[in-house]
Amino acid sequence: MESFEFSSVLFNFHDVILLMTAMQCLFCFLLLCITSDRNVKSTLFLALFLLAHALIPMNELMMWGAEFKVTVRNLFPTLYFVPAIAYYVDGALLFLCFKSLAFRDFSLTKIDLLHLLPLLTYASFIWMTFYSQPEAQRLDMINSESFVYSASYVYMEFFSKLVRVFYAVACFVLISRYSSLLQDTNSNMEKIHISWLRALVIGFSVVMISETVLAGAKIINIFSELSLQQFSHIGLTGYYFTFILVNLLVFTAVRYFGVFEQVNEVTTAKKAKSGQFLQPELAAKIDSAIRHDKIYMEPDITLDTLAESLTIMPRDLSTLINRHFGVNFYEFINRYRIEEAKRMLTAEDYKATTITDIYLEVGFNSKSVFYNFFKKIEGITPSQCRQASVAV
Repeated sequence: MESFEFSSVLFNFHDVILLMTAMQCLFCFLLLCITSDRNVKSTLFLALFLLAHALIPMNELMMWGAEFKVTVRNLFPTLYFVPAIAYYVDGALLFLCFKSLAFRDFSLTKIDLLHLLPLLTYASFIWMTFYSQPEAQRLDMINSESFVYSASYVYMEFFSKLVRVFYAVACFVLISRYSSLLQDTNSNMEKIHISWLRALVIGFSVVMISETVLAGAKIINIFSELSLQQFSHIGLTGYYFTFILVNLLVFTAVRYFGVFEQVNEVTTAKKAKSGQFLQPELAAKIDSAIRHDKIYMEPDITLDTLAESLTIMPRDLSTLINRHFGVNFYEFINRYRIEEAKRMLTAEDYKATTITDIYLEVGFNSKSVFYNFFKKIEGITPSQCRQASVAV
């Protein structure tokens, strides 16, 4: 009976991590397509992002995998550079995923077609330099690896990494803008968890920047030969880090996407004309009502609930706060809270009440936020305020 032996290993351990990442992303992509509401844009972009991240490790395996690359060269030479398209779209998909998640008035417009420019650039490049060549020449370019080490391909690879870093920065800007807009409608930011969003962007940014450094080293190697062995560790570390990040992204998406608090990207205050709602009488009436009812002491008060209690339209209240008082809703409410906290800290009836109990009673959920606001407005800490009142 004839026996068979494997003379080589198809996958090493690093390749297994890549394969696991690809399979996991593909599985999650299919799961989202089957189970999710098709009308939720953020889920659609997340699914497409995961599909792109299924192609990226497959591209790495096809390009650099132990024996796997030889198998692909022999069986699927025409597909050799196809999975690399993911490098030119994954950054845009992540950005659009976060944008559609954060803004309820998000919609795709013609200007969003610009996100396709990197992909079209790569498609044009790979067609002119590779697919337009005769089949025999293409096979030689693949098997000799002369094409992937050519200056033109190395430059294009570096371009793809720069595009991803650009989108990582764009994600940071988007999250900062979202956080700022949240302050126009919420009085407590602690209940809105966006730290996980920042952490994910930081993680992907680290991977993208490290890959850009590696691609830059390849460019330098064209002009002055380097020992790229030390840079290979960057790429290998990126494999493992990406595997972890994809797991975190899927986990946080399941946990937070359904309950994420959206805001309008175009605020009502910006829509209003600068001369509107500069009405001292209305502002004084609202100020008096807020002080009388002490509605600011409700920890989770929002622009909508305050507007309802004052029988005024939320957009009109938002515009009034921005135009007349010159602050956002977050600072507007917390100023009343600090004023009340100061009164309680210096009142005889509250001498036995702890500072913690006071800041919780006036509506703050965070000690650090309370202390920062108090010092910003009063110029001293709550403890110093209490000590000063005792001294007097």
